[in-house]
Amino acid sequence: MSEYIVGIDLGTTNSALAYAPASSADGETAPVQLFPVAQLVNPGEVTALDLLPSSLYIPGANEFVEGSLALPWDDTPRYVTGSLARKRGVENTSRLVSSAKSWLSNQNADPTQPLLPPAAPEGIEKISPVDASREYLNHLRSAWNQAHPDAPLEKQTVLITVPASFDASARDLTQRAAKLAGFPEVTIIEEPQSAFYAWIERNPDWREQVAPGDLILVVDIGGGTTDFTLIAVTEESGSLQLERVAVGEHLLLGGDNMDLAVARFAEQQFAQKGTKLDALQFHSLWQQCRAAKETLLAGDSAPEEQPLTILGRGSGLVGGTVKGKIRRDDVRQLLLEGFFPIVAADAFPQRQRRAALMEVGLNYASDPAVTKHLAQFLRQAGNARPTHLLLNGGVLQARAIERRLFDVINGWLKESSAPALIELQNETKQADLMHAVARGAAYYGLARTGKGVRIRGGVPRTYYVGIESSLPAVPGLAAPMKALTVVPFGLEEGSRVQLPQRKFALIVGEPAEFRFFSSLSRKTDEPGSLIEEISDDMEELPPMEVSLPPHTDATREEIVPVTLETNVTETGMLELWCVAADGRRWKLEFNVRERAAAAA
Repeated sequence: MSEYIVGIDLGTTNSALAYAPASSADGETAPVQLFPVAQLVNPGEVTALDLLPSSLYIPGANEFVEGSLALPWDDTPRYVTGSLARKRGVENTSRLVSSAKSWLSNQNADPTQPLLPPAAPEGIEKISPVDASREYLNHLRSAWNQAHPDAPLEKQTVLITVPASFDASARDLTQRAAKLAGFPEVTIIEEPQSAFYAWIERNPDWREQVAPGDLILVVDIGGGTTDFTLIAVTEESGSLQLERVAVGEHLLLGGDNMDLAVARFAEQQFAQKGTKLDALQFHSLWQQCRAAKETLLAGDSAPEEQPLTILGRGSGLVGGTVKGKIRRDDVRQLLLEGFFPIVAADAFPQRQRRAALMEVGLNYASDPAVTKHLAQFLRQAGNARPTHLLLNGGVLQARAIERRLFDVINGWLKESSAPALIELQNETKQADLMHAVARGAAYYGLARTGKGVRIRGGVPRTYYVGIESSLPAVPGLAAPMKALTVVPFGLEEGSRVQLPQRKFALIVGEPAEFRFFSSLSRKTDEPGSLIEEISDDMEELPPMEVSLPPHTDATREEIVPVTLETNVTETGMLELWCVAADGRRWKLEFNVRERAAAAA
């Protein structure tokens, strides 16, 4: 049994780790705590910070004094991770890896191949997005183990967050990175859910702030993605319940886009002074603008401006240095009008015409207007009218952006004669925006053990897998198909169902077709019940044609007796496991949310 429940926010820009004891002497739930992560902040200087920048620097030969990169757990690390990596990367972007997480969901490149840094010239080592993610997780594990030698992280209950819109492949790659980093098993949870769990953890009186019928909109704007989630407040047997009712589509739009906008603006300022930046200089400017944005939007006490320095190229390196600055008001104006414009409730994102050939890179949203994407999401969720708003993400530390979101949404609500939004917040809001995802993941881990409130996300349909009848062949007629109930209506996401009472024959070693069915109306079919005839109230889903490996030296078809297990993950994936008596296991999976939406 693990000693701690650990939540990890594997962020695009920053990562964080929070934890809570799995049990306590008095039986009360212990509060979630942040874990300060030891990391290099300067060569030879290790400091524990509450965030680990998701930055990796690939050092060149003799770039650092021998021993200056030593960590308490590694005298000669291959890479620099965290604060020093981000600092040095500003000076040499060709060796800086950033936004690795966004590459995990990139459909235009293989995240297992060495792609990063994308602008690295010949001769500089590259690393895959999966391996970069592994390095961040390995750093977190090593820092934890150094501080907790009697409770190594790989033996704790660990939950890692991902964007709500991550597809199955990106989630699998996240789990692969965790396994490579030494975690034998992790649970994946969505970031907006984690942010909401953090609010519950910080607000024990949450039931006094919401009521049955309320609809909570969670807007989570991270470094690389923007996620929207709707959570309904319901009542059951006199007790308030929470149920997730809608999740937005994958949206690669976040702080990275905003950093680029600020960098382009600053580039124009340098151009007016007669300085034209080359590609490497602009990448350096981009990284500086990322840091400047975070500083200038840190709160009311933030400075009015932030200096920018561009090093010259060639032999006159020092003499060619150009200095500039970026003003806080300019940054806020850029972000408000470019990313959070005032739009109508029927607005929709614009699709830009693109060139036939493009560089291999991240598939960013073509329209940067977050408010347009939000309007589309609420329409797709049945013209939803949220009553409460919970914000998360470092970008939303800027009060001007927060106010703009409220103004836009309240404008939509006023047009439909709905009441204005109520903000869900607490006294530690500023800290929560940076750490809520990690804190919420740890709290959810406690909730899974019965020590907290769980958000229900029951499957909205009953799901079946087709079973071919074993009958003599008849010319011109296919064998009759039966339907085995594998997921009952309302099954909580994160639940597992075992069906040991029936055995089936599984064909491996050659292509075979799996047929799936779903039903909105059949709500009483029990897991494992075999429906003798496919009825009109069961809708067939697109079939899956796969060739399952035989797991043996056999090169031809093999028929294996198996039992079935189903698991609906916290991220909405249905995993159907075929389990042989000798321990061999085969997995099929699909997204029950996407299938349900497609069939609706």
